[in-house]
Amino acid sequence: MLPYSPPAAPPPAPSQPWQPAPPTRNRLWYAALILAVVVTLGGLGLLYQDDVSWQRKSGDLSRQNASLSDQLRITQTDYTSAQQTIQDLRTQAKHPSLGIWNVQQRIAGPDYYLAGGVPDTFTYHLRATSSAPMSVSILTFEQFAAAIDCVHQGTGNTNYCMHHQPHTPNTWLSVTTVDFDFHLAEGCANYLSVFTAASAVTVSPNVSVTYNPAPTFTGDC
Repeated sequence: MLPYSPPAAPPPAPSQPWQPAPPTRNRLWYAALILAVVVTLGGLGLLYQDDVSWQRKSGDLSRQNASLSDQLRITQTDYTSAQQTIQDLRTQAKHPSLGIWNVQQRIAGPDYYLAGGVPDTFTYHLRATSSAPMSVSILTFEQFAAAIDCVHQGTGNTNYCMHHQPHTPNTWLSVTTVDFDFHLAEGCANYLSVFTAASAVTVSPNVSVTYNPAPTFTGDC
């Protein structure tokens, strides 16, 4: 009889090699990376908010600048207008104007006339209208006296003789409007204006003068 020997026991399975735990520093690195990303995103957000705020402030400043520019332009316009007003007042103070005849008057016919002196040292603004044709002349006193003599001698009626003297400065025959600035009296006190008509008319004058003395004699002087 053979002796019995049990089978040999299998060799033990090899054990798994030991793996060390991941180092703590790797976790810290990841945490730091995440924190950096969060901080960066937060900084970008703050920069965006600052940019929006500055854009708003820039827009406000632009609007304020536009408003100030408008105010400056208005102020400059007002200043220019004020300067012109001052200049006009100075001119008026040196050369004042005043009306001397603005009342309607009637000429009854060819033997009547209206006459008024042209003041010395003034520009004479002759403005008048009439309801029918009239004749107007600016005469020297010598010419006016000759016209009166013409009537007395029977050479013609008043409407003719007042406007047919030699060398009459200015004459308008059979008109309904006169608008003329006469300067020869600015240095001469020897003129008058005369109105006549061939038939009855109503004259509506608007005669004025402006002080403007000439530096020397003018006209018939």
